[in-house]
Amino acid sequence: MPSNGTSGGGFAILPIRDGDEEAVAALWRVCGLVRPWNDPLRDIESARANASSDIFVAAPRGCDRPILGSVMAGYEGHRGWVYYVAVAPDHRSQGLGERLMRHAEAWLREAGAPKVMLMIREENEPVRCFYEAIGYEVEQRTVMSRWTDGRP
Repeated sequence: MPSNGTSGGGFAILPIRDGDEEAVAALWRVCGLVRPWNDPLRDIESARANASSDIFVAAPRGCDRPILGSVMAGYEGHRGWVYYVAVAPDHRSQGLGERLMRHAEAWLREAGAPKVMLMIREENEPVRCFYEAIGYEVEQRTVMSRWTDGRP
């Protein structure tokens, strides 16, 4: 996997560690990534418990972790998936989002994923533009889902 501490641009990208959970969940909330049906702390716990996924955080180099960005990456054996890409609002437009994505892509490539997938909300035009600017394309797919925990 990519070496710990990917740096450059004044930031280091490191695996999440014990004690980071609340700060990461708070970042996701500030960035509007959390929905009422998604408990961010449970998502963090689940990703950390699964060997085929990881969460990476961005912090200023030489600083003990004010968490300014995050990305969750997972490989299910067919495709790599990226979730919870977040950059603190006052640290956007500095290249941190792209660096987080490139780190996740490298991690997924090393895990064996030939392709990286992500989903964005249809109405989120600025995020779609961000991903297009870093080389992602819209694919015509229908996403279907079903809750497995008893929710209707």
